[in-house]
Amino acid sequence: MDKFVDERDYKLLDQDRYTFFVLRRILGGPCKLILSDHERVIICFSKEPFPVWIWTPDDATDKDMAAAYDVISENGLLDGNHNYNIKYKLAEYFINRAKKEGKELFIRQNMYAYDCPKSVEPQEKASGELHKCTQDDCEELVDLIDGFHNAVGIDIMDRAAYEQNAKKSIEDRRTFFWQDKGITTACCKYVPNGDMASISLVYTKPECRRKHYAENLVYTVTELARAEGYLPMLYTDADYVASNACYEKIGYIRRGELCTVG
Repeated sequence: MDKFVDERDYKLLDQDRYTFFVLRRILGGPCKLILSDHERVIICFSKEPFPVWIWTPDDATDKDMAAAYDVISENGLLDGNHNYNIKYKLAEYFINRAKKEGKELFIRQNMYAYDCPKSVEPQEKASGELHKCTQDDCEELVDLIDGFHNAVGIDIMDRAAYEQNAKKSIEDRRTFFWQDKGITTACCKYVPNGDMASISLVYTKPECRRKHYAENLVYTVTELARAEGYLPMLYTDADYVASNACYEKIGYIRRGELCTVG
């Protein structure tokens, strides 16, 4: 396998432009490991504590899946400390083969990928307004990032790492709070890549939930991304029914599925 990607790999990822949107984005930056045969397997590990992304085609054969498993093992990523974002067919192969080898893998999270060709204005209007984050909001954003990662249970880092991420997000000028009477209730941001923009970091403080803050925030940020010419998309926890229903109400349409195995 080559330790680089080129136009062949990006063409392959066009087959799964929603589910592997993040893989396409991180391939363009510094990564700890990139491997590809440019035909059947693309593997990318950015850095700790993020998941290893493994792309395989929908018609992946046992040979393709064995190659992916072997490469992961050979590079020390099958040590029980890493997670993998993969399609369900590959997940089943990984889980079954690991079991035969006396190891335990299981699906940690089921995910849906959505896009939003046309937004639908929320029927329930939330009190408050949108606030674009500035560096003065950094500490509060760090608190919300911490709450978000603890809630989802993945990509957990220390506060210093969250602070670095918060500063970078604020510099990009695409991170927002929803504030009600000056009190921050929820956060959200969007990250462009190509012709799409991923809506992420959607988190509402526990004491502020069930007041439609997130629904109105995501709708508004979605429209900001669209105004810049991007097609908005997002990932959700497939098992979080209430959250998915919220996104669908404002126009998001499910386009793909994948899972996190660990």
